[in-house]
Order: sequence, then structure tokens, then C-alpha cells
Amino acid sequence: MEERITLNQLLSLPYNEVEELITSFIRERVSQAGVDKAVVGLSGGLDSTTVLDLLVRALGESKVVALIMPDPRVTRREDVNDAIELAGKYGVEYYVVTISGIFDSFSSIPFFSREDLISNGNLRARIRMTLLYYYANRYKALVTGTGDRSELLIGYYTKYGDGGVDILPIGSLYKTQVRRLAMHLGLPSKIVNKPSSPGFWLGHLAEEELGIKYEEIDLVLYSIVDRGIDPSLVPKYTGIPRDIVDKVVEMHRKSRHKRVFPPIPRFPWMKKDPLYEF
Repeated sequence: MEERITLNQLLSLPYNEVEELITSFIRERVSQAGVDKAVVGLSGGLDSTTVLDLLVRALGESKVVALIMPDPRVTRREDVNDAIELAGKYGVEYYVVTISGIFDSFSSIPFFSREDLISNGNLRARIRMTLLYYYANRYKALVTGTGDRSELLIGYYTKYGDGGVDILPIGSLYKTQVRRLAMHLGLPSKIVNKPSSPGFWLGHLAEEELGIKYEEIDLVLYSIVDRGIDPSLVPKYTGIPRDIVDKVVEMHRKSRHKRVFPPIPRFPWMKKDPLYEF
């Protein structure tokens, strides 16, 4: 049988080099944009804390602004406290903006329902995106996203919500790799080991909603994307059941629209693509 593909192979990255590449990327992108600051939404979770750490390493604490944007009805107080503690630890300017009032202002629109957890969660994500861009305009800063490669490839984020950003510093790292990078950076163990939670409703956990552990998601994606294994052969190479592989592949397929620019019709008299770069 061919070589077994394991999680250890996926996690075997030169994390010193990863840190340097990401911080250099941040500095380059901020400079190219003609700004010198970055704004980030800080939830107190793994991804946002890792990005905060990298931003401070890349730009310095005076060039980073963090927004903590809870809705007390769905956001755990523990996460808010963690985010405030982290912002203080890193010495960055930060604001706590409670979004429940903004969310409630939508309750008068036709067809609104407080029972629709997904629609309401997406609405909260888009409110946060709007706030991040408001502060980015005020500070002349880039909105820094906190999405990782696992979330991007399976579409586990809100279009024009947490997907509405200027740069994605950890977008080349799978979730399990982000945890390993966080350990390398010396993040607190309670952050490194905190379960991923989009916070669409109280107690909302990513792996419970997905029905798959990130270790399995990442190994499937790594096998297909990085190792070039045909999806039908992934169970043989990894030991992951076929139904889980099929589910990951289907999530990737259905979320393709999130990873491309909105389609534009091309007229027959056009010699170039409508958005041709020149």
C-alpha cells in the first residue's frame, strides 16, 4: 500500500518561517495600501488571537486596533473577558462595541424572525464587518480577517460578514496548523485549546454544527489539495470514512461562490474579460 497520509505530516511546518512569512506579508500589504494600521475583530478565540499576535509582531502595538463586538444574548461573557484581557496584554487600542442594539434595529423589517438562527447569525457577522470598515476608514487602516484555510475551503464563514476583509494573514493555514502556530507563538493554553465557535447562538460550536472534527476536515483537504489525491482514494490513504470525505468535498463544492468574484456577463463584442487588469 502507498504511504499513509497522517495529521503529523500536515502539522510538520517550519513555524519560525511561517511566522516570518506572515508578518512580512502583513507589513507589505499594509504598506501597499498606503496605510500604516490594521483593524481586527477580536473574539477571544484561537484564530483572532493568533492574528492579533501576528499583527503586533508585524506592525507594533501602536498600529493595531481591536474591536470586541459581543451580542450578550449569544456571546459568552468568558469570551468577552478573554478578548479584553488579550487586548490589554498586547497593549493595543481596543473598543468594546455591543451590537445587540444594532441587531434589534433590523427587527422591524418584513419577514424578520428571531427563530432563524442562521440568518440572524449571518446578520451579526455582517454588522461586525460594517463596524470594522467604519473603524478602518476612521483610522486609515486595513481590515484584517481571521479566517483560516479550513474555513475558506469549506465555506464555513459568512459572505460579506467575516469574509468581508482586506487581508487574511492565516488564510494559508489549516485550523490544526493554526493551533500549532499559536503554541509556537506562546499564546495562553486556554486560547490554544478553546473550541472553535462562530457564536451564531449561545453555545454554538463549529465541530458540533459541522458534525466533523477539524482534524478530519484538515486531513481530507490536505490530501486532496496539497497531496493531489483523488477524493475517491482519500479513505484508503487516511483511514477517514468515505461519508466524511464526501461531506467535506460537497461543502467545498457548494461554497465555491464564496471564493470567486461575483459573475459578470461577457458580451460577444468584448475582446477582454469585463474586469481585465491593465
